[in-house]
Amino acid sequence: MKILIMGMPETGKSTLANQICLELKAKLLNADQIREKFDDWDFTERGRIRQAYRMRDLAIFCDTKDGYVVCDFICPTPETRKIFNADFTVWVDTKGTDKYDDTNRLFTQPETYDFRVTTKDAQFWTPKICRLIEKTK
Repeated sequence: MKILIMGMPETGKSTLANQICLELKAKLLNADQIREKFDDWDFTERGRIRQAYRMRDLAIFCDTKDGYVVCDFICPTPETRKIFNADFTVWVDTKGTDKYDDTNRLFTQPETYDFRVTTKDAQFWTPKICRLIEKTK
């Protein structure tokens, strides 16, 4: 099951993703680590689309019949979300940083998601999200 933890930069996605992985015993794919591994720091729209395909393909590769793969990345547009095609989407809708103007301009709030996080409190949200994920599976 591909789980997408998405939202603006510095909103707590990675902290939440790590907690969910511990709870579900899931594999974690962090977008920054993947970009580093592939030495691909292209944040143009084309680069972001390439990253969405890469994250999707790696998640499919890591997925097991009964397992979970948690993917932590901004996934800023409807197109990147469609490409990734998550089985379960968590939108981390908290205050982040304004230092990435290109991302701020590009980011489109999701119209559909399975769970919306509104505060930076991974310990509070993790059990609620994990229960819903397990029910959804």
